[in-house]
Amino acid sequence: MAIEATKIPAKRVNFVSVKLSLVKEGSTMYAGRFINTPAEAAEFVSSHLESDREKVLVLALDTKNQPTSLTTVSIGDLNTAPIHPREVFKTAVLSNSAAIIIAHNHPTGITTPSKDDIKATKRLAEAGQILGIDLLDHIIVGHNGNYTSFREQGLM
Repeated sequence: MAIEATKIPAKRVNFVSVKLSLVKEGSTMYAGRFINTPAEAAEFVSSHLESDREKVLVLALDTKNQPTSLTTVSIGDLNTAPIHPREVFKTAVLSNSAAIIIAHNHPTGITTPSKDDIKATKRLAEAGQILGIDLLDHIIVGHNGNYTSFREQGLM
């Protein structure tokens, strides 16, 4: 005597499509057109990082290193701001970006990378490799135009 299989009802599967739906909060003209050096990137983002709290920005770039978008991905407190790969790469993926530069401020003005900064950068670089989006640099901005580039320091 064979045991009859229990009939399981069919599962509905939705057909979906993903459409670019970024909310544009404003724009700016960038006379330099291309970001070719860490100094150019630091200059571009520095005015957006003036804060008494740590802020993390993602500068998305096209295949010719032209900025396509700038996004705040985290606002923390006096000495920390969480950096999660999902949030960092969300805008880059939706913008069809080829590369990104991460930038954050140190409200103290001292731009020396912390151990957490270095660890987060390595994790982001690995995530970028998987996604096919290059992490070109991580820049820490201080006061009066001071910055530290992970690329220039050999940290990536």
